[in-house]
Amino acid sequence: MAKTWSTEPSDALKFARGTALDSIDTDASPGFGGDKKYGQQSLESGREQLSELQEKLFADSRAAGGTKSVLLVLQAMDTAGKGGIVRHVVGAVDPQGIKHHAFKKPTEEELAHDFLWRVRNELPGVGMIGVFDRSHYEDVLVARVRSLVSTDVLEQRYDEINAFESELVASGTTLIKVMLHISFDEQKARLAERLDRPDKHWKYNPGDIDERNLWADYQSAYQVALDRTSTDQAPWFVVPADKKWYARVAVQRLLITALRAQELDWPPADFDVAVEKTRLAAS
Repeated sequence: MAKTWSTEPSDALKFARGTALDSIDTDASPGFGGDKKYGQQSLESGREQLSELQEKLFADSRAAGGTKSVLLVLQAMDTAGKGGIVRHVVGAVDPQGIKHHAFKKPTEEELAHDFLWRVRNELPGVGMIGVFDRSHYEDVLVARVRSLVSTDVLEQRYDEINAFESELVASGTTLIKVMLHISFDEQKARLAERLDRPDKHWKYNPGDIDERNLWADYQSAYQVALDRTSTDQAPWFVVPADKKWYARVAVQRLLITALRAQELDWPPADFDVAVEKTRLAAS
């Protein structure tokens, strides 16, 4: 396959603080040199690369004392495609090396602790790729839109998130924060499809319309969150999500790039290979 990316997603999609979120085209495919068919081919060809890199990460932790991990944070409005990323991108690798968690409304136990308590409990161990379907950012997004906490508490949370993520990166975790950026019209079309198709009814929640009616408030909350928490150690990547195929191939590429940067190799054998071959032949 010819060169796919003219600009790597790690550069093309990296959020620059101060950029207006509404100036980013949700239907674009930044850096990618092809159409949907080409994108699907690229996604398929990337599966083997991602799978091998994930296995190296896992093997390094189990056989070579490696201390690295990866955490993919997926944040988005409803229908933006978080589930599709999990199935079509993360689902291509060995499940034993994945820790996936979908954050829901906090339980009574979780509310009794600091807002980061439940997040720390779900962090990936060494050698693992963690995936957060929604995350600690719910506590500055929903909380802001729904006025669940005071402005002072919100301001403190942004600082706490930055400190938490800095600590996480320093400990050996590569953090990939992705906002799947969908348009108001595309969300409406996807919700309509869920209502039109009986096989999609299970994915529909009447509360999605209530959240949709607060669209402008959520966009404002995302703008503040990205401006306050996109840092050198843990930048945000804003991925246009109106084209599902593009969002998937872009996130796959972000993962591949992050894992390659760790420069992992297969752990060397801790036994004499030649001797073991001889023993096996004689068995």
